[in-house]
Amino acid sequence: MLIDPFERHVTYLRVSVTDRCDFRCVYCMSEHMSFLPKAELLSLEELDRLCGAFITLGVNKLRISGGEPLVRRGIMTLFHSLGRHLETGALEELTLTTNGSQLERYAEELVACGVRRINVSLDSLDEEKFVAITRWGKFGKVMAGIEAARAAGLRVKINTVALKGVNDVEIENLVRWCGEKDMDLTFIETMPMGEIDGDRSAQYLPLTQVRAQIKKSWTLDHSDHDSGGPARYVTLRETGQRVGFITPLTHNFCESCNRVRLTCTGTLFMCLGQDDAADLRAPLRASEDDAAVIAAIQEAISRKPKGHDFIIDRAHKAPAVARHMSVTGG
Repeated sequence: MLIDPFERHVTYLRVSVTDRCDFRCVYCMSEHMSFLPKAELLSLEELDRLCGAFITLGVNKLRISGGEPLVRRGIMTLFHSLGRHLETGALEELTLTTNGSQLERYAEELVACGVRRINVSLDSLDEEKFVAITRWGKFGKVMAGIEAARAAGLRVKINTVALKGVNDVEIENLVRWCGEKDMDLTFIETMPMGEIDGDRSAQYLPLTQVRAQIKKSWTLDHSDHDSGGPARYVTLRETGQRVGFITPLTHNFCESCNRVRLTCTGTLFMCLGQDDAADLRAPLRASEDDAAVIAAIQEAISRKPKGHDFIIDRAHKAPAVARHMSVTGG
């Protein structure tokens, strides 16, 4: 069992399997990104072994992320292998966050591996805006991917980063569309991570404003629904659908943080908004026995901080941490 210095049980591991992505979303990375040399990445077998060590220590939820996880060559072998932990009951959930571009190809196989629900990042239903936000994204391909996922039996939740002056006029449309498709929707505040081409203070839209906008058209009832992550949910009384809010700036979720993040190079970040980290690659490769890895994980959790302090305003335009969101998958 993993318990941090503030008596929080760590039961959720986010695993970034690649920092590469087939999109270049404006709030996430610059258009001309420099990615890690492929030789620096852990092999899929090494990632599988690290995940197994965390599961041994009581982690019961794994989220595979990126970059875009489904562009990693051979990625489905990792999903198939991790599925064994679902069969034994050691793992309660295996899921992923994706931009949707590869779902037509992989949705049915994901279900076969034991994946039951996924998060799809989608920030606009307007094709022109979608292209402006993602730079390289193909709107039709993502829409087809979402439909393929639903047809395969996957429960889809849409994640939308709220962007002032970009998609703030689409809030109600996104809520209605998700309601029609029987999909949950979560809005996310943009986070000050890594250098980007634009000005984050111009993009930042507090979710207090988004919530107030939704409240004009629907009655918001508090929901106790817990998806295992940082989202706080409401239920729309008129439709019964759930809408979540992830608020790393206006109301952080640190007091209940149950998660840590593993990068594709074997670096463990104990907090999204702090630079403190632990190298798990060295102990992993030092021995075929997991004792050193387990000890390194336990030592890292003993350093998990109480929380982060994100600020975005005209006086704080620089990122809070140098690494981009694609390093840890958000």
